[in-house]
Amino acid sequence: MAGGTPLPYIRPMREHSRPLLVLHDCPSLDDHLEAAVGDRFRLIRPGGWRELNARVLEMAPSAVLLVDPSHGHAPDSGIAPELEELRGRFPSSCVVAAFSTSRFPPAGLRRLGQLGIAEVVDLDDDLVPTVLRQRILSARALPFHRLLRAPELNGLSGRGRAILDRAVDTVVTGGLPRDLADDLGLSPSTLLRWSESAQLPTPRRLVLWLRVILACALLDDPGHSVHSVGRACGYSGDHALRRAIRSVLPLSPSELRDRGAFRASTDAFFQVLAEHRRPAPAVGS
Repeated sequence: MAGGTPLPYIRPMREHSRPLLVLHDCPSLDDHLEAAVGDRFRLIRPGGWRELNARVLEMAPSAVLLVDPSHGHAPDSGIAPELEELRGRFPSSCVVAAFSTSRFPPAGLRRLGQLGIAEVVDLDDDLVPTVLRQRILSARALPFHRLLRAPELNGLSGRGRAILDRAVDTVVTGGLPRDLADDLGLSPSTLLRWSESAQLPTPRRLVLWLRVILACALLDDPGHSVHSVGRACGYSGDHALRRAIRSVLPLSPSELRDRGAFRASTDAFFQVLAEHRRPAPAVGS
């Protein structure tokens, strides 16, 4: 922590059952959905695109949106303008599109890729609980997809990569450093040793960084205010979010937004990782 300042208070928000917001009218999808997700997800069914937007604004970043990309329009018309609008307001949201790929316009398929849709469920082939579950579980918030695939992480050891990957899932579901240890099946002291050997920040610092990066991704969403970002990410309010950011970055939320919050925070995080991997100076040099 910078200057001995205590780390900001984080409101407990661990969601072992992640919100799954379903905007779809396919009966056969409904038949398989509950069996597919079990108790891993809490099903929420908004009444339309407007309610879905409102729900996204208040939901934790662990939420997954399972939508018919043409909802409210003819299936062969392609992507609903409401989905385009939602992706414009909340580009960091995790969206899974469920539709019949054989009846969807090719231009619409290309556009789904451009919109950053996390996963696709093909209603012609994927309506088997095991396949449906795999599609939904593999959907991860787009910002962390980009983070984990960054070339700056290529130097991480296998152990370091495993810790970081699990830390991302822990943070997305509102977990704390002790939850990261539990998720890895380790004691806190063993996780600390593993982190040191993998040349990573301490688990406490790593979780703090990833929380800030997730908050920064939401700060880049035009549909989010600083207040809604703080609440969605588990902080007690604006002030706690600002303190969390200040503990790792010398910038305010508005300054981060001006610079591109996600890019600025990940660049700073990569610098921290590089410093941890830098060899210690030889004695007497």
